[in-house]
Amino acid sequence: MPRYRLDIEYDGTPFLGWQMQADGRTVQGVLAEALKKFSGEDVIPGGAGRTDTGVHALGQVAHVDLEKDWPADTVRDALNAHLRPDPISVLSAEIADEAFDARFSATARHYRYLIVNRRPPLALMANRAWLVHVALDADAMHDAAQVLIGNHDFTTFRAAACQAKSPVKTLDKLTVRRSGETIIIEASARSFLHHQVRSLAGALKFVGEGKWKKHDLKAALDACDRAKCPPLAPSAGLYLVQVDY
Repeated sequence: MPRYRLDIEYDGTPFLGWQMQADGRTVQGVLAEALKKFSGEDVIPGGAGRTDTGVHALGQVAHVDLEKDWPADTVRDALNAHLRPDPISVLSAEIADEAFDARFSATARHYRYLIVNRRPPLALMANRAWLVHVALDADAMHDAAQVLIGNHDFTTFRAAACQAKSPVKTLDKLTVRRSGETIIIEASARSFLHHQVRSLAGALKFVGEGKWKKHDLKAALDACDRAKCPPLAPSAGLYLVQVDY
């Protein structure tokens, strides 16, 4: 039974996240439907990251086992044919080692959060970025973000419903830069807590608009108290960019 690695991109707007649910369409569920139509098998692809409702992916990775030894390109093309018109694309398919697991074999995950910082409403970037009207200081956001780098208890920036065994994570990278009217936040770690990146983006927005200083962000981290976290950034601005193995 061959195992296939799938590299996938999707617009998360119409989906209730990655993970299959009893009610509502999810990316994993739609992929499972396409696999059934293509191969005749009832298989559920395992994913590298459980993206939330409305979150996008440029580089989600999944694995799936199929009974028949299909050419990898056939798997890619057949899945894409059955995925239409849903906004999901299998960028590549390849035969993987039987020990490969999209989730547990990952050594790093890279996320990007986009803020469009302007007054006019979004047209092309609607549902793909967070529109913030008040002027943001990206340099101050980046400087403050560095207090979050390293191994910390991220309880303040963790969803109340997070199922991770521990709130302690090692954040390897957190950068903020401006490109024209777009502010780009990039975060890298082996793994993240539920809502961690969106929580961090919401906190950095507080810094950017002058409500918080660097020491306020550090105090919120040290408090280990979810009540100290600013409002969660919207899901539309978040992208799973890449998974390393």
